[in-house]
Amino acid sequence: MMSNLALKETVYSPDSQLRNPRLLVREMLADLMASRGLAWRLFVRNISAQYRQSLLGYLWAFLPPLFTMAVWVFLNEQNIINVEDPGIPDPVFVLTGTVLWQTFVDAINSPLKVVNESRGMLAKINFPREALILAGLGEVLFNFAIRVLLLVAIFTWFQIAVPATVPLVLPGVLALITLGLMFGILLTPLGVLYSDIGRGISIITGFWFFLTPVVYPMPKSGIAAEFAQLNPVTPVLITVREWLTLGRASQLTGFWIVSTVSVVFLLFGWLLYRIAMPHLIARMSA
Repeated sequence: MMSNLALKETVYSPDSQLRNPRLLVREMLADLMASRGLAWRLFVRNISAQYRQSLLGYLWAFLPPLFTMAVWVFLNEQNIINVEDPGIPDPVFVLTGTVLWQTFVDAINSPLKVVNESRGMLAKINFPREALILAGLGEVLFNFAIRVLLLVAIFTWFQIAVPATVPLVLPGVLALITLGLMFGILLTPLGVLYSDIGRGISIITGFWFFLTPVVYPMPKSGIAAEFAQLNPVTPVLITVREWLTLGRASQLTGFWIVSTVSVVFLLFGWLLYRIAMPHLIARMSA
């Protein structure tokens, strides 16, 4: 007996998807919504594997910012590195900046990391590729949530009063993550083809750290000030940290400019990712 169940039919065409932008946008949004369930399962799998296979487990989310804070506070107290008074205790200033920076770096790494981890599944199963990006985003948010506990502890220890601007911190962190995802998703197609991209990201972000006012206040003059002003991370990180600690925003204009540009280029990166993935998967399967 024939079943009346209608099956979804997928038609593949050699024509470019860009020839019908409206259809492409509808398909992208539909796949994004359809990928939520799979993204959640991938997120749970990746988080479980990440911390289950390590001796220290969730402590690895705390150790990098704590180690950086300890080193920079020691150097400052020993007058090896002299920086201006940031207006809050040095450990709070350094730890807050380091947590925000690490979240930004996690966002850069997450798209390429989750795609490389799912190569076998991509080659065998046809599913919305947006699930991988959502799973990576979930990992970034999860790791940030763990580090928030560290911030709560140090704020309590130094008796830092929480300013009225603290509700703005979450949108600010999302803007920082958007900036990182923008870089990450734009680099993913090349990163899948060439492993040099992943190695290069680690080197560049390590150097980028010292060009960003993460552990020192914004320079007022000199070449360091020029680099900081050209650095897209600077206004976003400084604004979020000031909202969290000082209740002000000295880089608000730059924050909105960088945030807006990040959203635009993130959407462009999503389009590039969607168009490139079928070709990259074909190359993986070859």
